[in-house]
Amino acid sequence: MPGPSDRERRDPERKGLSNLAQGYGKAAPYMGASTSLVASVGLFAWAGHWLDGKLGNERPWFLLLGALLGMIGGFISFFRTVLGSGKKDR
Repeated sequence: MPGPSDRERRDPERKGLSNLAQGYGKAAPYMGASTSLVASVGLFAWAGHWLDGKLGNERPWFLLLGALLGMIGGFISFFRTVLGSGKKDR
């Protein structure tokens, strides 16, 4: 079990954090970005499916439109987060 005097805990900025905790700290924005991508596609596709059922459409046009809008919005948000995080690290 590592103690407080180990090399991995000597960084003053990350005082008291193990390497695993530092890794999760660095990965958190990317995990959040991927979660928001999946959630936006799922939410918009579900809304399209619901709208198709409400209007009685035989073909799932609103489902497809919702999935497409969710993908576009999700990818824009994802790439803003991923590309924006790289600028902060420099």
